[in-house]
Amino acid sequence: MGSKLDLLRQYVDVDSAIKYIEKRRHEDGGYCFVSDLADTNVNDTYYAIKTYELLGVEFPEKEKTIEFLEKAIQPQTAVVAIAMALEGLSILGAKDIAREHVDIVYTKYNPAEGKFAISLGGSEEFGTATPFEATYWVVKAFRAIGQDFSKEEREAIRAFVMKFREGNGYGVKQATTTMTYQALYTLYALGYKPPKSPHFKNCELCPMGGFAEVPYSLPPYIEPTFYATRGLELQGETPACPGRHIWFVRQLQNPNGGFRRSLELGISNFQNTYRALAVVDSMGRFV
Repeated sequence: MGSKLDLLRQYVDVDSAIKYIEKRRHEDGGYCFVSDLADTNVNDTYYAIKTYELLGVEFPEKEKTIEFLEKAIQPQTAVVAIAMALEGLSILGAKDIAREHVDIVYTKYNPAEGKFAISLGGSEEFGTATPFEATYWVVKAFRAIGQDFSKEEREAIRAFVMKFREGNGYGVKQATTTMTYQALYTLYALGYKPPKSPHFKNCELCPMGGFAEVPYSLPPYIEPTFYATRGLELQGETPACPGRHIWFVRQLQNPNGGFRRSLELGISNFQNTYRALAVVDSMGRFV
């Protein structure tokens, strides 16, 4: 535990980041990035769990959070949120509880029947959730809880993902860092071996630091920086200027300990905070 925290402390104020998250934990076991006055939600709770896992620190009142996530898995819950809840339960050591709720996923996401998400609801990345996004999160959750797809389902998902192939990456009208990583992760997780994509390298901003969403463009944001970092790891590649990426992330930390998404002014949230810390953790191995 100490070595991970000590590494991150060299670059960012990780202790204030932990306090930022801890102060926003509610009595019901859930979290809300705004304050302890607003309603808790699955997204913030998921990223709180991911941050604690990344840092190797103890989960506070873990049983309450397990109960919160299980209660959140309802027919009216968006499929991305259900997938987050399942993965969160797995991280908290409640994989058996998560597996009890797999059937509800199939009411919303059934690739064998050509259903790549019904009643999508809110989105993690795109404003309005997309079937592509739902695919990534469901595959990620099923992998976390040890739930296998059938051969028919895997083939249907692969064919669906490949519809978004755009040049060297994946996207709707052009390849983006987020969708390229999510596509490649999905294919790898299902046992396929797609060719390496140069997209992530083409979005790396050196010596400025950070990564862009599309090649040879500005500005850098934390989400493409996170996904490009994960993409390079997935492909066994290394960043060209890891020190500058750490510098970029350091500029994103706000006085309350959380991180914003860009160099311009912005509020902290749990999603950006987890991604910022994850990038520093990864880049710190190369400097």
